[in-house]
Amino acid sequence: MTAEQLISFARGAPSLDIVDVEGLKAAAVRAFDADPAGVTAYGTSVGYVPLRKWIAEKHGVDANQVLVTNGSLQADAFLFDHLVRPGDAVVVERPTYDRTLLNLQRMGSELHGISVQPDGLDTAELRKLLESGVRPRLAHVIPNYQNPAGVTLSLEKRRELLDLAAEYEFTIFEDDPYADIRFRGEALPSMLSLDTRNVVVHASSFTKTVCPGVRVGYLVGSADLIADIAKNATSLYISPGMVSQAIVHQFCVSGDIDRSIETVRAALGERARVLAESLRRHLPQARFVEPDGGYFLWVEFPEDVLVDRLAPAAAERGVAVVKGSDFVLDGGRHALRLAFSAVTADRIDEGVRRLAEAVEAVRS
Repeated sequence: MTAEQLISFARGAPSLDIVDVEGLKAAAVRAFDADPAGVTAYGTSVGYVPLRKWIAEKHGVDANQVLVTNGSLQADAFLFDHLVRPGDAVVVERPTYDRTLLNLQRMGSELHGISVQPDGLDTAELRKLLESGVRPRLAHVIPNYQNPAGVTLSLEKRRELLDLAAEYEFTIFEDDPYADIRFRGEALPSMLSLDTRNVVVHASSFTKTVCPGVRVGYLVGSADLIADIAKNATSLYISPGMVSQAIVHQFCVSGDIDRSIETVRAALGERARVLAESLRRHLPQARFVEPDGGYFLWVEFPEDVLVDRLAPAAAERGVAVVKGSDFVLDGGRHALRLAFSAVTADRIDEGVRRLAEAVEAVRS
């Protein structure tokens, strides 16, 4: 099986055809022409200052509430390092992003997984956990088109989560890299924008709206929090990459990012629709929630389909998938995450057909 023949639903990255390469090349030229000294210098630990200002305006906050980082994973790491100590209780969604789980486990956190429903985190289950006496330091939530489940936290639950955070004195970490990749329905306000009690720290990234290679993410929080984390960033690396951040800034201020988002939305909306149709046709026994945006769809199979057997069987047939067990503390033995972002619409049905063959093989 050659790389060209492989159909990969594994990686949450865009296919090259929806990356605005020409726009990025032009943005790079403008960045060096407009600010050669700023682009080539070390810069400051808070990031490229013009981009920091642009992000602040996007979110309606002061610039001193923004820290621009080398990708959102670094933003996550900075926040975890600042807030979480070994033994601290931390709430995560079940399922959730696998690297979040790994990083928090490495820190010695006491992790509490809360079920994800079609309308997002089960806030009733969270309330029961809190009423039992658990006092989390942090709750990590991906509110829009969640990775891996693809679901969106409802407005009612966003407000309830804010109330719970204020009542039980924990920080909501709103990890929100997919918010702009909406291809159905109406956009919901971020918890950051709804927060009046200073309980939310927000993170996002340009990975999904520009391209992964720029490695530019950011944190938005209180000015004091950002100042403290910036001190740690100075000690760690002096400053993040100014070249990438200056390119992203030019890409944003020119309006290219808006055009890029529309391209990504249109392409991924079609891919999500085709994937859902193909699953219904080839795997009618599978259960899933069709996403309104983002990159991912979570598929649950009957109990006689074990993903430890299914994943290698799919690989033998030229389909790459990620096991659901990678995204939970325990369980996930009958689920897969399918990323439709990197598979063009004309190859999705064939990929699902191969996956259906693999399912039949492991059930027999």
